[in-house]
Amino acid sequence: MQTLAQCLDQGDSPVERSRRALIACLVAAPWLPAAAQGTAPSGFPSRALRLLVGVPPGGSTDALARMVADNLRESLGQSTVVDNRPGANTAVAAEAVARSAPDGHTLLFATEALLTVPLLTKVSFDPLSDFVPVATVAMNRFVMAVHPDVPATSLQEFIRLARQRPGQLNYASSGSGGASHLGIEKFKRLTQTHIVHIPYRGAGPALTDAVAGQVQLSMWTPLAIAPHVAAGRLRALAITGTKRLPIPSMANVPTFAEAGLPAFDHRAWQALYAPAATPRAVVERLHAEVRKMLTNPKVLDTLDRQGVDPFLSELDQVPAYLRTEQAEIARLVKAANIKMD
Repeated sequence: MQTLAQCLDQGDSPVERSRRALIACLVAAPWLPAAAQGTAPSGFPSRALRLLVGVPPGGSTDALARMVADNLRESLGQSTVVDNRPGANTAVAAEAVARSAPDGHTLLFATEALLTVPLLTKVSFDPLSDFVPVATVAMNRFVMAVHPDVPATSLQEFIRLARQRPGQLNYASSGSGGASHLGIEKFKRLTQTHIVHIPYRGAGPALTDAVAGQVQLSMWTPLAIAPHVAAGRLRALAITGTKRLPIPSMANVPTFAEAGLPAFDHRAWQALYAPAATPRAVVERLHAEVRKMLTNPKVLDTLDRQGVDPFLSELDQVPAYLRTEQAEIARLVKAANIKMD
């Protein structure tokens, strides 16, 4: 996986090599302690579980959170409810979980915004000390697209167009500091292009204006963009990751490497968190259940068809991974002068 530092420096690094090694820890490793193999702590869970999500219903993050909730409901034998708490670029949900009882019954389904938002604005929580990672879950891939009126039918043609018209093209994001914003800023730095950022209050309004041609460039999860590509309302130029998508409307969309830009990649992780001080045995039980979910062939097939890669790492390696991520996001925020609107 491409690191933020690698996109800035355009070279391999020890951080990148360690991240690839971490992602390679998917699924079938035998190193987890016995408690993580499914032994339930006495009395847990004793009531319904709540998964707080910092985005509105609908969209890839919400869909993945509901998949996790459904699997926990089945495996733990307790009702598991998804509680959407949008606001402040996911900070509202994070603050609520940070203040909740550390007993494993209230969990946060988070994205990389958990690390980004505190770099852009004051919040009441520390993403590294007020939460304990339960499990990394998935990596969302992204599709870069233009409106059909843009005179570029390939990624290389768009790059040439953007270089010919510095500051004359614009791009939409779901908000400052969001995954699409960070991704296109990485793209701009790598390609040495000047494309104006137009932040929106959420993915819905941004997608509406992208389809209407109010903005020329945008970046979306495959789940969000596939219907618009199929209908000809948007033209997909390239997809992040190492393979094409098994979606009819996206089957001919090349990867960035295939499109002539192998140095670029951008994916956004989702992970499950509990409040700090949650008992280790509870965390290990929840981790084991997520791990079982990500070895289920039906789940893996569903993720693949949505352009989502499973991402389950060794429990004790996650804090170091998050520290590395936060440092690299901070570097991009400073280099690109990203600010909260």
